[in-house]
Amino acid sequence: MNNKYIFGGVIVTVFLGLMIYLFTQTNIQYESDFTRVVKVDKTVKATGSWVKAKNYEIDKTNRTFSFYMVDEKGNEMKVVYEGTIPNNFESATSVVVTGKYENGSFHAKDILTKCPSKYEDGQVKSSSL
Repeated sequence: MNNKYIFGGVIVTVFLGLMIYLFTQTNIQYESDFTRVVKVDKTVKATGSWVKAKNYEIDKTNRTFSFYMVDEKGNEMKVVYEGTIPNNFESATSVVVTGKYENGSFHAKDILTKCPSKYEDGQVKSSSL
């Protein structure tokens, strides 16, 4: 009977430890200042916009997609993503990349793009009855 309680206690302890670990890993901070992104040694979500003047590069042999982003203060950062170019990237108004800054560039695990919305103008067409 005591073995059941010990086994149950071990299971609960392992479960709680796993939950705490997963919670700390998913607690990712947003950064819109690239000077802070460079200094952080953990996964962050960096927000900015694509520098269209520098274009982007697709390396098919290494399966990477790279481009330059600029933050709201004008700081630039190179982003390298192992994957293909996201849909609507060229028409995106802003970009959110998730990853870490290492070896002189930001290595993204995920890229989200925000595209212009047809509702941004504030003009909503109403139908007449």
